[in-house]
Amino acid sequence: MRKINLNIMRRIFLFTVLLVLTAIGANAQHNSILDAPKVHPDSPAKAAEKKWYQNFSIRGYMQVRYNRLLETNENLGNEQGDKSWGKDGGFFIRRMRVILYGQLSKQVYFYIQPDFASSPSSDKLHFAQLRDAYMDIGADKKNEFRFRIGQSKVPFGFENMQSSQNRLPLDRNDALNSAVSNERDLGVFFYYAPKNIRERFAYLVSSGLKGSGDYGVFALGAYNGQTANNPELNNEPHYVARVSYPFMVKKQIIEASIQGYTGQFVLTKANLSTSVKYAQNLNYLDQRVAASLIWYPQPFGIQAEYNIGKGPEFNKATDSIETRDLSGGYVTFNFKTEYKNHLFYPFVRYHQYKGGKKHEKDARSYDIKELEIGLEWQPVKNFELVAMYTISERRYEDFAKQDNLQKGNLLRLQAQLNF
Repeated sequence: MRKINLNIMRRIFLFTVLLVLTAIGANAQHNSILDAPKVHPDSPAKAAEKKWYQNFSIRGYMQVRYNRLLETNENLGNEQGDKSWGKDGGFFIRRMRVILYGQLSKQVYFYIQPDFASSPSSDKLHFAQLRDAYMDIGADKKNEFRFRIGQSKVPFGFENMQSSQNRLPLDRNDALNSAVSNERDLGVFFYYAPKNIRERFAYLVSSGLKGSGDYGVFALGAYNGQTANNPELNNEPHYVARVSYPFMVKKQIIEASIQGYTGQFVLTKANLSTSVKYAQNLNYLDQRVAASLIWYPQPFGIQAEYNIGKGPEFNKATDSIETRDLSGGYVTFNFKTEYKNHLFYPFVRYHQYKGGKKHEKDARSYDIKELEIGLEWQPVKNFELVAMYTISERRYEDFAKQDNLQKGNLLRLQAQLNF
């Protein structure tokens, strides 16, 4: 994959935003003259306007897990996913999310999501950490054009953007999730989708079809590139673009997407071994392109994604961190059925990934092959239970741990509360 010229990408991005803002400004001025409501300050219509706190809502969810049943290798771990795998792992609160959100006015929306069960390492559990904090500013009356400002999910990959509250497998696949740890970063993202497609995105979630939410038919953004809750380190933002469309084929919905990002990722010395070799300025090319295809389960479904790119990765042959090729993806087969008002989702997912994980020690090198067989049961709307059997082969190596191949199987359980 050729290296993308960041200066050209930056100019294209800024030029696009300038055009959009110019069009929006002209439209807003026109509408303000022709469509401004003629309401007297003391009229009944003025008095009947809702206060901001009347458009304020709260929801959330909690996940409690146990991963040690039928375990065959206690040394098998998953640092970016569930840190309670393996030795000394026990009952574990994976997530405890409380979401504050609301449409404060016709064109201003806010969303704040802290997690009260963040785990920076396997021996430090249940820390509070900010996940999302953003505002959506509608640029037209229908909010078909909007800007998202703050910390939010980077529009790269379907499963990355799909809420953990809706996802069937207990953890996201390594191949695309290695692109953005915690799926989020701080920046500005522009989204466009016509009203009927925004309604379709909402339906794919509310109907139990396991949609990803509304991230637009077209997305374009600039963000720090060091991932959520980390500061910018090189004054060069990452750029991302995505096109996605949920097609109606009779009663079936099929969503196809293509997305990509580019930037320079900066390693931190605190996350490097003392003897490992690395680039003097700690900057590494970080770019990917991915394709997604989702056949929503009505009742049978298929979900598949694949990405290729370049990024920092530890090379044990030279004891150094180098910019290297990466690739990987997954396919999930699932089924949605109902019996006596109980929902059941049997699923099978296979995923593989070969490349580095820039967020981990020495940009740890990975070669992963994993098969998961599971069932989600929803007896009521507020409670879900998932059982998933994992067959895993993971090679993960850094300067201290070389030739580290771990194989094993385990049965994983999760109880989820929705409120």
